[in-house]
Amino acid sequence: MTNLSRPDNPGGSRMPPSGIFITGSDTGVGKTFVGVRLTRRLFQQGVDVQPRKPVETGCRLSGNELIPADATAYYRAIDKSGDLAAICPWRYRLAASPAEAARRENRPLTLQNLIDACAADDASFRVVEGAGGFYSPIAGDKALNADLAEALGLETLLVVADRLGAINQTLLAAEAIAGRGLTLKAVILNQVNPTREILDNAGALRERLDCPTLTLGHPASEAEWQAVFSAILGEVGKCLPKQ
Repeated sequence: MTNLSRPDNPGGSRMPPSGIFITGSDTGVGKTFVGVRLTRRLFQQGVDVQPRKPVETGCRLSGNELIPADATAYYRAIDKSGDLAAICPWRYRLAASPAEAARRENRPLTLQNLIDACAADDASFRVVEGAGGFYSPIAGDKALNADLAEALGLETLLVVADRLGAINQTLLAAEAIAGRGLTLKAVILNQVNPTREILDNAGALRERLDCPTLTLGHPASEAEWQAVFSAILGEVGKCLPKQ
């Protein structure tokens, strides 16, 4: 039986839930693609949005600095008005899970490190992106993305590659998210690559989930993005003006 014992959360309580946690059914499903667009939309609406990609692996070495590609995209989404070091303080060169990269590079990483990295001003709206899937290892103390999401207590956005098998992956992840006492804000079925397959994963999931199930084609249309913004962001832009 798989050991899913949870690591200790030294704080013992969740952070105030102001924002959204973006997770996926797997790696490479489009979490950053979606998260950056949401961040940009909020920023353009005047929201004090603070993106967080607390750990990133596979970073490019430039001089003596590791450059996190995903975090840099978030940085650009807010017109470089924030601090890239605050967006992504934990960076590893090895393209592996954060837990494995931390072990191989001998730079320990704990769940508490990641919780601290996700802190933001009380007045801000956080967009936090995990690493890999909901049950992917994210720190060296056996922590999973699920543990970070639970500690933050934010509503969860699930991004899934829209392909054969997506229904099973989505329902498994949705059950895991609910099991952590978290709210599944929406599911986004993202068509990562062009396809001629005729699928209706969205229709099947809408019959089985209470949250919105949205689709993004390849390429995504403006109408699809507007539906995503409406379902996920709602009135955020009106209730959280910049200070």
